[in-house]
Amino acid sequence: MQPPISKRLAAETIGTFGFFLTGFMGITALTTQGPLSIQAIGIAAGFGFGLALMIFAFGQVSGGHFNPAVTLGLTCAGKHPVKELVPYWVAQIVGGLLASLLLLALYSQEIVAATVNAPGRGVGTGETFVLELVFTALFLLVIATVATDKRAPWSGVFAPFAIGLFIFTAASTVGPISGGSFNPARSLAPAIVAGEFSGLWVYLVAPLVGGAIGGLIHAWFASDAEAAPREEVLPE
Repeated sequence: MQPPISKRLAAETIGTFGFFLTGFMGITALTTQGPLSIQAIGIAAGFGFGLALMIFAFGQVSGGHFNPAVTLGLTCAGKHPVKELVPYWVAQIVGGLLASLLLLALYSQEIVAATVNAPGRGVGTGETFVLELVFTALFLLVIATVATDKRAPWSGVFAPFAIGLFIFTAASTVGPISGGSFNPARSLAPAIVAGEFSGLWVYLVAPLVGGAIGGLIHAWFASDAEAAPREEVLPE
């Protein structure tokens, strides 16, 4: 049986908190201890593996979204109830804010500011928007397949690995260019706590649009299986 909505929202809040905090601590280590302590690939691992671990912890409770774009994409794919879209978003944003507020309490506003998403040197708004949109759409295709598509032989137990691996890969390759958010809550939370909102709209709109596109693409591919006639077993 599905857990009650209160427990699912609590799981989304705690899971988002743990996911973000793990990644944020990698940025904190680089900022406070220097590049000898951690490299960019270590920060990417913090986000990717942090997400995988939180899915292992709470995926069976809430589905382990921890990302408004994921919730929207799965809703567009018909895998999540529309009425729970906004409550999931609120829980995810609260979890992100808790992670950023803990950084503020332990360190300073400057450390929180270091976790705010920003594009790489010389990267324009249009390029950032397209990359965040495209990679979030690809992210949704992976999630919808490994977490919800029973036709895929790697679905189910492999889901946390595949989902975390995608974020690790995307953060390593695209992150230095676009800022590597793919998650509106991940961008919104530190921006609020640090009071830095420049260019924030890109990291809110692009992942949401990408998530919706990814969910719709998955639904289009899945429609063939749903429309296929079932074989009837005739009595002998």
